[in-house]
Amino acid sequence: MALSTQRDSAFLPSPHLSAPQPNHDVFLSFRGEDTRLSFVSHLYHELQLRGIKTFKDDPKLERGTAISSGLFNAIQESRLAIVVLSPKYASSTWCLDELTEILQCMKSKGTILPVFYNVDPSNVRKQSGSFVDAFAEHEKRFREDIDKVKRWRDALTDVANLSGIDSKNECERKLIEKIVEWVWSKMHRTFKLLDSTELVGIKFTLGDIDWLLAPTDDVRFIGIWGMGGIGKTTIAKLVYESISIHFEVSCFLANVRAVSEHGNLVNLQRQLLFPILKEQITQVWDEQWGTYFIKNCLSNKKVLLILDDVSESSQLEKLAGEKDWFGKGSIIIITTRDKRLLVKHDMQVSYKVEGLGDDDALELFSRNAFKKNEPEEGFLELSKGFVNYARGLPLALKLLGCLVYKRDQDEWKSELDKLQKIPKSEIIDLLKVSYDGLDEMNKDIFLDVAFFHKGMVKKHVVEILDSCGLCGNIGINALVQKSLLTISHGNVGMHDLIQEMALEIVRRECPEEPGRRSRLCDDDDISHVFINNTATNKIKGIALRMMRLEMADWNCEAFSKMCNLKVLEFDNVIFSSSPIILPNSLRSIKWSHYPSKFLPSGFQPNFLIALKMRHSKLVRLWDGRK
Repeated sequence: MALSTQRDSAFLPSPHLSAPQPNHDVFLSFRGEDTRLSFVSHLYHELQLRGIKTFKDDPKLERGTAISSGLFNAIQESRLAIVVLSPKYASSTWCLDELTEILQCMKSKGTILPVFYNVDPSNVRKQSGSFVDAFAEHEKRFREDIDKVKRWRDALTDVANLSGIDSKNECERKLIEKIVEWVWSKMHRTFKLLDSTELVGIKFTLGDIDWLLAPTDDVRFIGIWGMGGIGKTTIAKLVYESISIHFEVSCFLANVRAVSEHGNLVNLQRQLLFPILKEQITQVWDEQWGTYFIKNCLSNKKVLLILDDVSESSQLEKLAGEKDWFGKGSIIIITTRDKRLLVKHDMQVSYKVEGLGDDDALELFSRNAFKKNEPEEGFLELSKGFVNYARGLPLALKLLGCLVYKRDQDEWKSELDKLQKIPKSEIIDLLKVSYDGLDEMNKDIFLDVAFFHKGMVKKHVVEILDSCGLCGNIGINALVQKSLLTISHGNVGMHDLIQEMALEIVRRECPEEPGRRSRLCDDDDISHVFINNTATNKIKGIALRMMRLEMADWNCEAFSKMCNLKVLEFDNVIFSSSPIILPNSLRSIKWSHYPSKFLPSGFQPNFLIALKMRHSKLVRLWDGRK
């Protein structure tokens, strides 16, 4: 995928390697008498503030002659080590044992940072200066175990020969900044947002990266726009991984539009603020307070913020309203389908993402169809047929590749012939191929998720699907395997284009009359059904979520014809009249601003498993005894 920019040279990072996740990011080795209440205290605070899990031994531990097994385990379970070498460091046998173990575990990995704090590195290397008296005492004390003392000397020599940081002529604040940046850079080498298969064809340029890192006091807003599935998020992730180590606060907020549609933006505001507020994050209890804390907590921080898939100006206003919300040198990157949104907010730079070229498209398809960079023997022409049909759309290439993975040539030809029957201009039809291969139950699960449950916790989705007679857990897992659904942090999701394909499938059930379709989520279609009373027993679910309060002068008599309605959701819709009847088939009702004090007297909720009626006039479920 390419970007419409004025820069040309390609930038492509090497694929990452997966790494184990230890219990601690950093192990701190230091002489408490020298630094615990001063330098180390400040360093530990800054590491914690950046979300870096740091092991620092308890000062109340009774120190004997030997290091505890618990500290040995902590060293072995840490990704990195910072050794603060201070004047009295060598006087502690505990510190020297720690250092020996750290070198044994980490020296070959390049994950040790020596910090020479008020000592000359040569004194550490040669055990001279303040280290002379300490080793004179050790040699006297351990005259029968002189090998131990030699191991300590060797350890100090080895650590002093490593590349480190010297406190000489450096203020403490700058010293700590350098240490934290070293830790951050090491950690980001093993933490990646991107899978290597996603990097095919990305043409974000080295010049672009250099421009982003150029020293400036300006706060820059940058837009990335293009159609759904074209690779905007992938490019944003690439930029984030490339430059995030250079910022005090870095945050990637994914799926802003979807989160906004399912409630408010408080959770995203908390995600952005958590590295600063920590346990005080509970103070952010609504969007107004979230905006207040963003302005006040980040205005003096150099921030990298990615807002992925923004669809409304109001979302920007609550997450990144103005430049003065952020400190000097901050960068805010927004991905969106709506170019007008970027123009409206005066983005300094706007990039348009284009589709993949033929060679890159073939490689991406091959990575999903064959799990390697090129087609297997005998499949080249067939692969080109699928690639030509996808017309450079990365998501379509991935789906089609997964569709034919481990299938024989006859099946490939059959699938390709099937594709030819769908108009080439219809991307939605292209995506529908995966849907057509599902059994009837999984088709229902897929459509229900697309219309009503996208972004919800998987456990809750499964409960509702099961109550509808569907095998929710098995079905969702099958759809994930077919690349139709995703699971992220326990939530069920799907790509925007896949959701659009689902909406089109249901629209085609009866293009002329929405009341004869199985599911409704479009405000015009729902309005048509209620105003004209055209509902039928084909309707299984209705979901209408408005961004702001809207009045609806609708005829609720339409509910009387929806005898198979199972899911009903109205958010920010104020009805002019109350329903006299609700279908007894309902499994889930979410109705904000419900207009009556009671549910209809004839409603028998025998199958109901979810009832959410926030901001409603509901006083009790029924008028009278039931």
